[in-house]
Amino acid sequence: MTLSGGFLQEPAAIQAQLGLLEQPVVLCGHSHIPRILQLPAGPLVINPGSVGLPAYSDDFPVAHKMETGSPHARYALVSKTAVGWTVEQNAVPYDWNKAAQKARSLGQYEWAAWLETGRA
Repeated sequence: MTLSGGFLQEPAAIQAQLGLLEQPVVLCGHSHIPRILQLPAGPLVINPGSVGLPAYSDDFPVAHKMETGSPHARYALVSKTAVGWTVEQNAVPYDWNKAAQKARSLGQYEWAAWLETGRA
């Protein structure tokens, strides 16, 4: 299996996927990759990353891998201000060795490595 990494979609492609929205902020996930993007004709799009799996590989729909490069749990804080939206992307330590140990005890050796390293 040949793996390709994730890639950043162009703003126009993201806008096309979202269609016309009245919401000023869109929160999304699944890619596990933290990103903030202000669309020129639309909302602020925020992906906080992954709180529990900083990397993975999969063969559906095509062979790919996603990596943050560190084992930290990630989340975002979003606040409305007088001039727009403020986004704080946060990466915090947790006991990823304990999480990896649990994965190994369940026979999930790939998950254990992903949890410890943030690399797939």
